[in-house]
Amino acid sequence: MIYVTAPNRGEAVALARSLVEARLVACANVLDGVTSLYWWDGKIQEEAEAVLICKTRSEQVPAVMDRVRELHSYECPCVVALPISDGNPAYLDWVRGESSPT
Repeated sequence: MIYVTAPNRGEAVALARSLVEARLVACANVLDGVTSLYWWDGKIQEEAEAVLICKTRSEQVPAVMDRVRELHSYECPCVVALPISDGNPAYLDWVRGESSPT
């Protein structure tokens, strides 16, 4: 699973569409209206953002990270991969099948 933040819903949806169309991810959820607080340029920033949660195979993680960095508007985008320890076997099989390059 890959967690990505974006400055707004529109950019998150565009990233999601690019990743799904390329079959780099099987599914991407966009969560809008989150508030992020973080250090940037020596100050604490508070911004509205959107979150993108992507489901994919571990083999696809480097390609997903490359695509997000290529398309993202942030200088230093948050793109982190999280391991999946367990889940619905049928869903995990679906993710594996749908996140395979054609």
